Amino acid sequence: MEKILVQPDLCNGCLDCESACCGLYGTSRINIREIEGTYYPIICQQCEDAPCKAICPTEAIIGKGVEEDKCIACGLCMMVCPFGAVSVEDKKAQKCNQCEDRDGGPACIKACSKRAISLIDIDKIKLQKQKEHLSKLAGTSKPKAKGIVSILTSNSRSSRSFKD
Repeated sequence: MEKILVQPDLCNGCLDCESACCGLYGTSRINIREIEGTYYPIICQQCEDAPCKAICPTEAIIGKGVEEDKCIACGLCMMVCPFGAVSVEDKKAQKCNQCEDRDGGPACIKACSKRAISLIDIDKIKLQKQKEHLSKLAGTSKPKAKGIVSILTSNSRSSRSFKD
């Protein structure tokens, strides 16, 4: 499953992502918020058990997007979204659908010059994390840093193997 990953430390607040999205859909489905000099893109996280989908009285929220002809703009989806990523514009609910109907992927990713927004495959990341963890358990991983912690860990691991 693919998800959009946002890295606030890379975002400079240029709003290119908002403009690209607005150009496609008439309203931006991504919003940039600034808190103490750091910019945070707010975007639908495509929740597995999406509260917006569960509360929708007309079942307008399907898959990654909204069936606009079913939406009655009641705003319930907007109220229950834990990320504040759903809005009601022009009497229709709006939320990111990861540009699923667009060739070339999400427009916000293409527009982001700082590469603060990217599309990731969470299954691949999960598998990579599992491999790293198993490697650590087996004692075959290389220390990431040469600090005191890695030296102590390496010394204790080698002394254990000599005692056995």
